[in-house]
Amino acid sequence: MTSPAESRLARLDALLAEAPVIPVITVPELAHAVPLARALVAGGIRTLEITLRTPVARDAARAIIAEVPEAVVGIGTVLTPEDLQAAHDLGARFALSPGATPELLRAAADSDMAFMPGIATPSELMQVLAAGFRIAKFFPAVPAGGQAALKALAGPFPQARFCPTGGIGEADAKAWLALPNVVAVGGSWLAPEAEIREGRFAAITERARRTLAGLA
Repeated sequence: MTSPAESRLARLDALLAEAPVIPVITVPELAHAVPLARALVAGGIRTLEITLRTPVARDAARAIIAEVPEAVVGIGTVLTPEDLQAAHDLGARFALSPGATPELLRAAADSDMAFMPGIATPSELMQVLAAGFRIAKFFPAVPAGGQAALKALAGPFPQARFCPTGGIGEADAKAWLALPNVVAVGGSWLAPEAEIREGRFAAITERARRTLAGLA
């Protein structure tokens, strides 16, 4: 019989297998949410991280889940057990955190939500692995040591897999994904806030297409 932890990991594995690039989205106004999600989906990117960084973030995620069924919505910037519960209640498919407190790890272990805790150091990774999580968000990826850091972590932690986020752009996404312990990359370059505010959704669609083409 599959344990809850194994089930969570299997669901996260399946999601990431279909999502080499995950846009990290900060929605400034609720009216932008659905057109933005549709623009990314039109460009071939379906898996989205909606960050809890603005007052409208939860309503934005709720609207995308309701109106853009092709999108696979995750909730990012999950900092507390309450944030994790909110992600679950919204109907998100997964959740991500830039870090991992003991309280958050305990809540995530008790939840059926597919969850990706954040790490930046070997000690943090050890805590995450001990709590039963094998896939972590490496954040902030470039300031925390870049690709060299993930290559170094592969030695003592061969079981760990990562979604690096923070400082990654279109030009280097392919190089990050070439690392054996990287399953996906995240970044805000796919949906710049200025373009969202200006309603330049066609530009976002084109960048999504170009990014995926560049990974081939």
